[in-house]
Amino acid sequence: MYAALQYVFNDKKSDKRMHVSGINCNAKRAYERMTATKKRFGKTGGNVAYHGYQSFQTGEVTPEEAHKIGLETARRMWGKKYEIVVPPHLNTDNLHNHFVVNSVSFKTGRKFENHISDHHKLHEISDAVCLEYGKSVLKEAEFYGGAKKDYWPKQIGGMSHRELLKADIDTALAQSTNFKAFELRLKDMGYEIQRDESFAHYSVKAPS
Repeated sequence: MYAALQYVFNDKKSDKRMHVSGINCNAKRAYERMTATKKRFGKTGGNVAYHGYQSFQTGEVTPEEAHKIGLETARRMWGKKYEIVVPPHLNTDNLHNHFVVNSVSFKTGRKFENHISDHHKLHEISDAVCLEYGKSVLKEAEFYGGAKKDYWPKQIGGMSHRELLKADIDTALAQSTNFKAFELRLKDMGYEIQRDESFAHYSVKAPS
């Protein structure tokens, strides 16, 4: 969680945190607040946080608009129960928001499960908010559904496992500023990472 927050707080990406906000927590003390919530409910292990993304078409939004859209999206998706940090990253041609969500609810102590249905819900909320602000959405975007097992066959298509792995690693590298961020991005994609005395080399494993 600390590494994810450090990544999204990167001053070079978020314009020295001018547009970084917290929902149900102070953004500057998000790590301490989220950790305190976990300790209060005795849930410090397992998935400690979730990291989401929201991108915009090049030239379509200002940093201020991107931030407002991100905040509204996060409030509708998680704002009633979870602590969230929302920084827009401004260092690429297409502005994009990051969401770091505490996995433990500060209200109920229950953990966010991040089911496929939650992916659909976030997609729908993001589209609705963007349309309300007069921004475009990808209406014909193919979105996987049903179960997690459905995702990987659609991703593979005609690619070999090795080709798919290489493509995902290239994507993760392009979106990472350090090795920890690279690992987090691979985990976001569903990969398991193993590196201990049992393995001669760094190992990644897809669910399939």
